[in-house]
Amino acid sequence: MREWLSLFGPRTKGRFLVALLLSSGLTLADGWPAAELVGIGSALADDDDGGDDGDDDGDDHGGGRSDASDSGGRSLFRMFGNAPRAPRRARSSVADLPIQDPDEIVGSGFTALQLDQLSAAGFEIIERQALSAVNTEVVKLRIPSSLALNAARELAATLAPQARIDFNHYYRPEQSPDLRCGTADCLARTVIGWPAEQEGEGTCASEVGIGLVDTAVNADHGVFAGSSIETIRLADDTLPDSGQQHGTAVAALLVGATTSRTPGLVPGATLIAVDPFYRARRQDDRSEAYNLVRALDLLAEREVEVINLSLAGPANLLLEEAVRRVSERGIIIVAAVGNAGPRSDPSYPAAYEEVVAVTAIDRNKNPYRRAGRGQHIDLAAPGVAVWTAASVSGGRAKTGTSFAAPFVTAAAARMKGASPGLAPERIRDALTRSAEDLGEPGKDPIFGWGLLNARTLCGA
Repeated sequence: MREWLSLFGPRTKGRFLVALLLSSGLTLADGWPAAELVGIGSALADDDDGGDDGDDDGDDHGGGRSDASDSGGRSLFRMFGNAPRAPRRARSSVADLPIQDPDEIVGSGFTALQLDQLSAAGFEIIERQALSAVNTEVVKLRIPSSLALNAARELAATLAPQARIDFNHYYRPEQSPDLRCGTADCLARTVIGWPAEQEGEGTCASEVGIGLVDTAVNADHGVFAGSSIETIRLADDTLPDSGQQHGTAVAALLVGATTSRTPGLVPGATLIAVDPFYRARRQDDRSEAYNLVRALDLLAEREVEVINLSLAGPANLLLEEAVRRVSERGIIIVAAVGNAGPRSDPSYPAAYEEVVAVTAIDRNKNPYRRAGRGQHIDLAAPGVAVWTAASVSGGRAKTGTSFAAPFVTAAAARMKGASPGLAPERIRDALTRSAEDLGEPGKDPIFGWGLLNARTLCGA
């Protein structure tokens, strides 16, 4: 049989095998009836295995991939001992990944006596850091081996009732499998009327400080030639470096050189990129709440005007406090709403009241299908097949609410640059009032107040 099949091309072979199953009434290994396979012989034969699992190191390509992966089809081919290579799967969903460290808690507001009492109870102080910008000290504690995580947090709260104590939650970049741009012009800024650089000169200044909390940035990428960018890593040096794909792409959207293939939205801005992430395993860059709070404090100390957070995770008491105190210093915080899906719980820090929460739309102004929803959403911006830098050289199209947030960050930076004395609440109000209303009239849980309108930036 195998020798006979080898006389035919892959498409014909696939159709023959489907017909054989249909006629025999066989089912696949996972219980799917053979009738479900009508037409997949061609699909299997045509699969070019083009994904890269996020390792987007190519040069100037569109980088499309299929989300499909059919284990049943591979089982069918195994019957004849000639299975094709399996398509690579898309990144695991956040729901499949741990949301917190299983052995640690974090807290702030401890007294020296309370820390001694915690040590006597079996807690180990792993790290502690004074945060001058938010006027507190954060402490990372390893729980006693005899206690479960919930019980350990309750004991710590009993010993230090006035302290803010929570799990050491994980936060991750909000990127989805890449989609093709679909048009010759991949610069998504045209959807929101982003002004050309020459139109903004002299009337919409961009000499502002932008903070970025993200994965590693390849500052040697050609897109940053002539840009003012500083990178700082916060994660423990013993932990693996985070990947450069996500951070480089977001940074390029903000400050990419105007002469590059991936020009930035505010190329004249100064970018301070803080990397609190580490790579726990393939396709899992994560930041602990402890380091995320440290990153916010560092950027507040550097007196940036706007902070971009293209990341998401659970609610956390320490993060909530840090966001509130950073906002009180007049710093605008912009965050992606997350890609966990329209029925997911709100993601943080986007869901905090002080944060400008950004969702994603495509070129036709339809909502991105994986974006979170809720009354906390403020604005929508392009986030599907957005052209930006790849991690090593060149560029590719990126998808996710992560890539929508920089548009709002850049808009706030432009407004702050043009009117340095403009208060954050006035900037937020101007952006939401000028937004193009989409969906239901007024604010809604899908688009917020609507699509960012960049045409009014300089006159706001």
